[in-house]
Amino acid sequence: MPGGLVALLDDVSIIARAAAASADDIGVAASRAGTKTAGVVIDDAAVTPSYVTGLSPARELPIIWNITKGSLKNKLIILLPGALLLSWLLPSAIIFILMLGGGYLSYEGAEKVMEKLGSEKHGLTVDDEIADPVAFEKQRVAGAIRTDLILSAEIMAITLNEVAAEDFIVRAGVLAIVGVAVTLFVYGAVALIVKLDDIGLHLRAKTSELAQRFGQFLVTSVPYLLTTLSFVGTIAMLWVGGGIILHSLHELGLHGPSDWAHGVQHMVEGVTGGLSGILGWATYAGLSALAGLGLGFVLAFVIHNVLKVGKTHDHG
Repeated sequence: MPGGLVALLDDVSIIARAAAASADDIGVAASRAGTKTAGVVIDDAAVTPSYVTGLSPARELPIIWNITKGSLKNKLIILLPGALLLSWLLPSAIIFILMLGGGYLSYEGAEKVMEKLGSEKHGLTVDDEIADPVAFEKQRVAGAIRTDLILSAEIMAITLNEVAAEDFIVRAGVLAIVGVAVTLFVYGAVALIVKLDDIGLHLRAKTSELAQRFGQFLVTSVPYLLTTLSFVGTIAMLWVGGGIILHSLHELGLHGPSDWAHGVQHMVEGVTGGLSGILGWATYAGLSALAGLGLGFVLAFVIHNVLKVGKTHDHG
């Protein structure tokens, strides 16, 4: 009996050590993958505030919370099992799903650009008279969750690529950790951004002159910050969407567009000295955005003028 107990305890210790090693592997891999998704995380944070711009301040945090819940469902219920299943059964299909996502982002970004240039708007915006605020809010949240699904798919795809050589448990653990961490970071930052004006009003009521001045600065600057973020969000959609398309075409053997963009990037890096890293990156990002804009124009024309669909779609 004592011998059996000792053997059992020995087995338990072996399992515990294996679990600890697996947890350590997950932590290291999650950290490595998280750094690779930084660009898309910034894009996600820039896009989201536009979905609450112009709405009642009392509804800002509830809307963000609803989007956060939708984002977690996107990552943990749809994308995580889907990514694991595809990586096991049909890994070659992932690139085509990413291309669909890149096309969707390009379409969304191009429509925003066209609307700013005076094109017909498709769906209600905050500039229109809203007859049913509840329905409009639901439309806004649904639009944000759709966009989040595409950005989340890119985040999960990048993460999966980083841990493709790991075993199933590590892949699943890393995808879950990165998915939750990114969601909390992005929407926590968004909640702070959209409530800065309320913080400013609170500080403006303080007795300290310094607090009052800083509060006034926040109140005055927040509308400009939200407008800037809306602009950055549109650029981000085009940049990420076009970048996905260029990279995916390269992976499928059509190297010309990607090689040309990288060639221009290297040329800029070669003549800009100490700023080569920043300006080279900006060059490739700009070319990716132009590619996304061109593709988005084509898709918008086909969807609205050929297929005659999308007339009630929300673009915030």
